[in-house]
Amino acid sequence: MHTFLVVLLVLVSIGLIVCVLLQSGKSAGLSGAISGGAEQLFGKQKARGIDLVLHRITIVLSVLFFVLTIAVAFFA
Repeated sequence: MHTFLVVLLVLVSIGLIVCVLLQSGKSAGLSGAISGGAEQLFGKQKARGIDLVLHRITIVLSVLFFVLTIAVAFFA
């Protein structure tokens, strides 16, 4: 049981790291204001959708990470 939880914790940790690194930074929107209206109008919706999905995946993975960490500490 302990080995299974540790392996699952490592997989969730790697997934969380990848998900956080794929997200765009908060300052990424400032460059769109300089480039023009058309790119900002059409490109922003797609980026917001992808960022929203990544944000929700990050929340789920982080909650799972904390639950697994507590479970590993409890069973150790």
